[in-house]
Amino acid sequence: MKRKDIRQLNEMELDKLRHDTSEELGKLPFQKATGQMENVHLIREKRRLLARVLTLQKERVTTTSGKGRKN
Repeated sequence: MKRKDIRQLNEMELDKLRHDTSEELGKLPFQKATGQMENVHLIREKRRLLARVLTLQKERVTTTSGKGRKN
């Protein structure tokens, strides 16, 4: 999923994507160890996707909570 596509998701969709991705990421090492996994690069892709989602969620929280602050 591209960054542009992730940014267009609302908060509920982001939460669902984060939850689904973290569940998949938890299962992938076991699939790799048992030889069921053909595409080993999926672990890296899922890890990066999860990082993108978490970063976007944190950005949204920071921008909404920081509107009244002065630096």
